[in-house]
Amino acid sequence: MDSEEDSFIQLSQPGELEGDILEGIPAQIQQEIERCKELCSALEQDHAKLQAAKEAVERKAGELRKEGELLHKICEQQKLLSREQEGSWQMDIFLAKEERDTLRQEKQVLEKKLEEVRQRFHWEDPAMMLPALPEKKMVFKGLVTNKEDVNKLILTPLVCYPLLGGSALITFEKAEVARMIIDLKEHMVELSCGEELEELDRCKVRVQAAPVDLLLPSALEIGLTRSSRTILVSDLPSLGIPEEALLDKLELFFSKTKNGGGEVESREFLDNSDQVVLTFAQDGVAELLIARGHMQVLIGKGKYDVKISPCISGDITDLQFQPSRCPRTVLLSGIPDVLGEEAMRDTLEIHFQKTSRGGGEVDVLAYVPAGRQAVAVFTEDMG
Repeated sequence: MDSEEDSFIQLSQPGELEGDILEGIPAQIQQEIERCKELCSALEQDHAKLQAAKEAVERKAGELRKEGELLHKICEQQKLLSREQEGSWQMDIFLAKEERDTLRQEKQVLEKKLEEVRQRFHWEDPAMMLPALPEKKMVFKGLVTNKEDVNKLILTPLVCYPLLGGSALITFEKAEVARMIIDLKEHMVELSCGEELEELDRCKVRVQAAPVDLLLPSALEIGLTRSSRTILVSDLPSLGIPEEALLDKLELFFSKTKNGGGEVESREFLDNSDQVVLTFAQDGVAELLIARGHMQVLIGKGKYDVKISPCISGDITDLQFQPSRCPRTVLLSGIPDVLGEEAMRDTLEIHFQKTSRGGGEVDVLAYVPAGRQAVAVFTEDMG
């Protein structure tokens, strides 16, 4: 066994050694070896299959692990999203409750204001206030109009026209006469006053004729307001006492709280009327008195029934004008101060009444001597 020939390490020819060994091994052992070789080969094949199966399982496990991680991540995201949505829903519910409470409070405030408006509507609407306004007996002498025009305001112009010295305004009965006088522009007016004089003795003056242009209102808007502290007292008795004394008695009566009044801030008579305006220092007093409508007022030793109404004032909110030319009126200027006022007026009227000079029947003539000034007032039916 110690020689190199017997050592397994020195086997350089495996085929020959194997053949030599096999020749010395019995046939039974050789069969066993063959069987073991087959078994080993089968085991190697099984090992290879197991190894392949193991690798396949590991790959599958890796894929499943990745899928599990992905599912876990998705679940965490869903949980986070659910928590955020839940928090958002809770916040939305909280905000909705707050908004509902706010709307409920606003509704209560609006209902309260609506009730106040309903209580005051009777006095705020001019149409509703008509029954509460002071009564006054009137005689209608106007013209009947269409029912469509009942809500329209008819404006009657009253225009003031400045008239300088040395000029005159002359209004003819016919508009065509005024147009002829204006077209001629210059007129030679004789100052003989109708006296029969020679041609050389007659004195003449040159005057200029021009149209009269006025600015007339074309649109008017008036805003009506009712004072919250003021009342209008009407149907006052005629006691024959001074106005100041009557104001003192009314102020004394309406300043007492037992009469439904309060501190009176001011009192005055309306211009050209027998109605008194009382203004209180505090809000609410006037409305309560207006709601009563009529009151028994103690004046002196007697009680008199007076009417309490709201005090309405109007302010012009918009006023528009348009130019308008007077069709029958002519402005004469450049008139020298050579005759008296009455004599010059008669001379001008006589001159412009003569049809031979292009004139006609004179309706109105106003003359202002030099050095003086006047104001002519135009009404709707003039000009």
